[in-house]
Amino acid sequence: MSEKNIPIALTIAGSDSGGGAGIQADLKAFSALGAYGASVITAVTAQNTCEVRAIHPVPIKVISEQINAVFDDLKVDAVKTGMLGDAETVACVADCLSRYKPALLIVDPVMVAKSGDALLLDSAVDMLKKRLIPLASLITPNLPEAAVLLGCAEPTTLAQMETMVKQLMELGAGAVLLKGGHLENSAEATDLFYDGEQLVRLSSPRLLTKNTHGTGCTLASAIAAGVAAGLDTLTAVKQAKEYIDAAIAAADDLQVGQGHGPVHHFYKYW
Repeated sequence: MSEKNIPIALTIAGSDSGGGAGIQADLKAFSALGAYGASVITAVTAQNTCEVRAIHPVPIKVISEQINAVFDDLKVDAVKTGMLGDAETVACVADCLSRYKPALLIVDPVMVAKSGDALLLDSAVDMLKKRLIPLASLITPNLPEAAVLLGCAEPTTLAQMETMVKQLMELGAGAVLLKGGHLENSAEATDLFYDGEQLVRLSSPRLLTKNTHGTGCTLASAIAAGVAAGLDTLTAVKQAKEYIDAAIAAADDLQVGQGHGPVHHFYKYW
């Protein structure tokens, strides 16, 4: 692959010192799927597989300058956002992306870490809905995040998920991938993809492992890598689903940490 046609994906998210989620997971997923990864760090976390011990937001000016530096030099094919933390950061990112207008934007509305620690202030949710989601080509909420975005209870059935995914589309994104992993009354985990025309069920066997740290970050980044390489959104979602399923299936091989360990981003290569 020559330099000129290497797909470039940019992640705008928080740093995970434990390496399993956030910026670190995003860059691993980009690399595993053949995309060149650039990064904008929105927050530095003191984090491991067991807990988030501290969060230090990066100053707004530094966030905007990181974005400017990347776009002023690199031909970015797709952008993925993750942990944004507070309303000011969401507004900053939305302002910058409105200016640079990336063709493809995947928004993962990260709100809570695997350990249960909050990663998005309540005051930032409205800003996310008003400013960033309408710019998105695709949003990838899990069920708790979707419930917060819509101000409703979490669905308990697939039928309720189908209603919810259509309501999420009304927030203005180009498409929605509603992740159903929290719907635990089934032997399968079913996600729903909806783009306003087609509603597609994407099911896979539920994998029994505690090592699922970074699954949401990794899935969204895998989708970004796919669309950066020229895949249509649904095809990129299907490729990313296959990738994350295999990465979770191989997660126990890593034996990293004492809590919720990371998925195996490089299962194909190690």
